[in-house]
Amino acid sequence: MKSVKPSLQTNGRAVCLAALMRVFKQGAYSNLSLNLELQQARLSSAEKRLATRIFYGTIQRRLFLEYQLQGLAKTKLQEAYLQPLLLMSLYQLCFLDRVPASAVLDQANQLAKAFGRHHSAGYRIVNGILRAFQRRGVKLPPAEPADQYWSIKESYPVWLVQYLRQHFGSQQSQQIMQTCNQPAKTSVCVSGLANFDQVAADLAAAGFQPQRSKLSTTNLLVKKSVLGTVWFKQGQLTLQDEAASLPVQAFDFNGSEQVLDACAAPGGKTVQLAERLPQGHVWALDLHQNKLQLIKDNAHRMQVANRISTRALDARKAASAFKPGQFQAILVDAPCSGLGLLRRKPEIRYTKSEQDLQQLSKIQLDLLLQVAPLLAPHGQLVYSTCTISTEEDEQVVQAFLQAMPQFALSPLPFGPQEPTWKILPSDCGSDGFFIAKFILRG
Repeated sequence: MKSVKPSLQTNGRAVCLAALMRVFKQGAYSNLSLNLELQQARLSSAEKRLATRIFYGTIQRRLFLEYQLQGLAKTKLQEAYLQPLLLMSLYQLCFLDRVPASAVLDQANQLAKAFGRHHSAGYRIVNGILRAFQRRGVKLPPAEPADQYWSIKESYPVWLVQYLRQHFGSQQSQQIMQTCNQPAKTSVCVSGLANFDQVAADLAAAGFQPQRSKLSTTNLLVKKSVLGTVWFKQGQLTLQDEAASLPVQAFDFNGSEQVLDACAAPGGKTVQLAERLPQGHVWALDLHQNKLQLIKDNAHRMQVANRISTRALDARKAASAFKPGQFQAILVDAPCSGLGLLRRKPEIRYTKSEQDLQQLSKIQLDLLLQVAPLLAPHGQLVYSTCTISTEEDEQVVQAFLQAMPQFALSPLPFGPQEPTWKILPSDCGSDGFFIAKFILRG
């Protein structure tokens, strides 16, 4: 699919539409799709923010928006741009109070003409549907059955609504769903090699309005992107959610440990580990050879490349490359369903199923079982996921302890200071995350 036409590269809504077409019609990842379009466009900062807000909001609210189309679309929406254009226009009408309805309709009509085929009827279809929606207004299904109601209201598949309600109760599940439909905060992790207070002061002076994270001592919340800034280029900070920075903080290091990062790409946590090991070393593994370059690029930018070695290897086969007891610390930031990332990667809610949770839990347990023999006596093993499912979190921990009784849970040095911590998106407005820490008995 081609990117937006050069004549529209200063139009944030056009860039948003092109990115949505990649997601809806090609199944592209949302973050990669939008980043590609933004890189090729020539948008002002304001247009970038508008495009980003509409793009992620439309995906987050897709089920709700599709429900609004019911009874309004009299013909099949055959041209590829029509459905995403209508959905993003409805999103603006329903959720962006500061955008005048007249501007939404005017832009939709212009984009229909620009993206439609020659002699296309798309302009009339778009204009007719949006005006009909204005006359009718928002509709919702009956309040009962509740699962169906909340599925449409908050745009979550019925199975996921049922899952959240079963595991967290009605009130907490509603808070989780509503939180994950809000724009994601911009969080930066300050390098352990930099002066935290100085970086914060510099960002404040430059208008980034930094605020200290309530979760992580290494993170700041800022009001705009730091990409391209001198602090990012010089490796004084990196983009990382505040909850995602916690697994590395779970380790108690003396600075000379040999550490295995079993599932390392793109390397954010690898870099964090290396920053804490002036006399130590990190071995970073990833299943995919092409992802190792991401780790290397991060390591070079953050000025810790000499403390990191990379290797393309399935961590479940790590025993073929390393000796028993070789590492004093191991991090398993396991591949997971990503149910804690629904704000940043909203398409996850539509692509995952309950069966995925069971299948992934088997992989996660296998990863732990296979790397465990590589840990030295009294060594530390941290397991983390960016999901909130019981199958991938607590049940994996329980199964691992049953299979490996020589390991014991150890209290985390932060949060509730329990051996495990599940951070819900609704707790602090961060990503959802789970962290557990084990110690190998001597």
